[in-house]
Amino acid sequence: MTTLHHTGYTVEDLDRSLAFYRDMLGMEVVAQQEKAGGYLAAIVGHPDAHVRMAHLRLAGGGHVLELFEYLAPEGRGATPLRPCDVGTPHLCFAVADLQGVYERLLAAGVDTFFSPPVEVDTGVNRGGRALYLRDPDGIPVELFQSAKP
Repeated sequence: MTTLHHTGYTVEDLDRSLAFYRDMLGMEVVAQQEKAGGYLAAIVGHPDAHVRMAHLRLAGGGHVLELFEYLAPEGRGATPLRPCDVGTPHLCFAVADLQGVYERLLAAGVDTFFSPPVEVDTGVNRGGRALYLRDPDGIPVELFQSAKP
C-alpha cells in the first residue's frame, strides 16, 4: 500500500449530499459522472450497476470523498447509523473555529448534531474540541478543532 486514494459513501440522493458536503461543509466538486455496467459492475458485483457519482475534496487537500447514488440495483435503504455499530464510518473534518462552524450550520438549518461542541478532556487530543453530526443519509461526520496551533 502506498497511500489512501479516496473514501466512498453510497448515498440516497447525490444532489442532496452535494448540497451538504459542498454547500454546508465547503468541499469542492472535482469530478461528476454517471456510469453503468463495465468495470464498475464487475468490481461492485452487480451486473446491472448504474450510478451517479461525484468526487469532492477540500481546497488544498488531497483526500477525495467519493459519493455514489445507485440508480440500479435498488438499495435496501438505510437506518440511521450509530457510531457504536460495527462498520459505521465517519469522516473527520479539522476546523479552526468549531464554535463558529457549529453556529453557521445551525443558522443554515442543520439539526442533526449529536451534541454542541465538547471539550476533549483526555488523551492525545486533550484540550481540543469536537462534535458529531449526521449527513443527509445519517452517516456520522465529526468536526474537530485541535488544541494545538
